[in-house]
Amino acid sequence: MQSTSPNNSALISARSIFKSFAGRRVLEDIKLSIEPGQIVTLIGPNGAGKTTLVRIVLGLLQADSGEIFRQASLQIGYMPQKMQVESTMPLNVFRFLQLSGVHDEATVEKTLTLLHILHLKRRQLAAVSGGELQRVLLARALMRKPGLLILDEPAQGVDLAGQAELYALISEISSTQGCGVLMISHDLHLVMSATDEVICLNQHICCHGKPEHVSNDPAYLDLFGARASQDIAVYTHHHNHEHDLTGKVTHSHDD
Repeated sequence: MQSTSPNNSALISARSIFKSFAGRRVLEDIKLSIEPGQIVTLIGPNGAGKTTLVRIVLGLLQADSGEIFRQASLQIGYMPQKMQVESTMPLNVFRFLQLSGVHDEATVEKTLTLLHILHLKRRQLAAVSGGELQRVLLARALMRKPGLLILDEPAQGVDLAGQAELYALISEISSTQGCGVLMISHDLHLVMSATDEVICLNQHICCHGKPEHVSNDPAYLDLFGARASQDIAVYTHHHNHEHDLTGKVTHSHDD
C-alpha cells in the first residue's frame, strides 16, 4: 500500500484489487476512487465481497494483488453495520463517544447537535432506539473530523421514514464538511437521492455510474430483477416533508 494517492484530488483509490479465500475468488480486478465531498455507494447481494473490499480499504486486510493509494494523513471514520449493547453495561452516550479518544465535552455536544440527538447525551446506550443508535454510531465516526467516512449499512434496523432522514443527513454532512463517503448497502432504492456514484459489486464490478443509470443496467437487473428497478421509481418522488426519529412529520416544505 502506498500512503499518497497518485491522483492529487482523490482521498483514496484502489487499482486492480484481487482477493481469494481458500482458492475461491472473492474480489476480481476492483477499481475504486473517492473524491472529497463525493458519496459512493457499494451495492450487491450477500457474499458479493462488499465487506472484504471495505476491510482492504481500511487496511485491516491485505489484498492478494493490486494497490491502494491514500491521501497523506487521511483520517477515516468508520460506522459498523450494527453493534450489540449489553443491557447491564452502565455506559451512557456521552461516555461512549469519549471512548473514540475525543474527551472534550464541547466537541461531543457539537457532534450530537449536528445529528439532532443532543437530548441523548446522558441516556444509557442500552436504552436508545434502533434509529437513535445508528445516529450515535455515526456521531462516533465523526468525532475525529474524518476526511473519509465509511458507513456499513448505516440504515440497518431503521424504518423507512427514518432511513430517508438519515440518508439526507449523511448527504448534508458530506456537502458541508467536504468529506468523502463510502456507503455499503443491499438496496439501491434506499440510497438513490443521497449518492453520486453507485458501484454494483458481485466479486467483480458488474456496473457503475449514476444511480438512475445503474438501475437500468442489464447487469443490475440480472442481480436484483426488474422489480428492483420498478421499486426505485417509487422512492425518487419529491419528498415535500421531513420526519423526526419516530417517523412523525415535523415540517412541510409546502407550508
